Amino acid sequence: MDIVVFSLVSRVQTSVVGGKVKKPGKRGRKPAKIDLKAKLERSRQSARECRARKKLRYQYLEELVSSRERAICALREELEMYKQWCMAMDQGKIPSEIKALLTGEEQNKSQQNSSRHMKAGKTDANSNSW
Repeated sequence: MDIVVFSLVSRVQTSVVGGKVKKPGKRGRKPAKIDLKAKLERSRQSARECRARKKLRYQYLEELVSSRERAICALREELEMYKQWCMAMDQGKIPSEIKALLTGEEQNKSQQNSSRHMKAGKTDANSNSW
């Protein structure tokens, strides 16, 4: 008798989920061919959008890399210029660019001082008008 019960149990596969016995079967919604076609089209559209996003992301990254490379080149040129200036100053020569910077700073300071004096004079004149 045990053999018969075992064979019946093996033929009807049941599972116990949450205390309920579930029998496998074809219950629920059955997808139609139209649904399969629509699903394939949605999948294709999703893949197209994914490729487009990927392309945009790579374009953005390439632009970012190229801008950083340009910045690196500019900084290397500036560093080389400073190295040349230092070598010239070690030899006792003052590069003309540094002279121009120093004279430009002196001119800016004198202009700022003169404009401050002019502003102070205007405020004094305004205060004396009362």
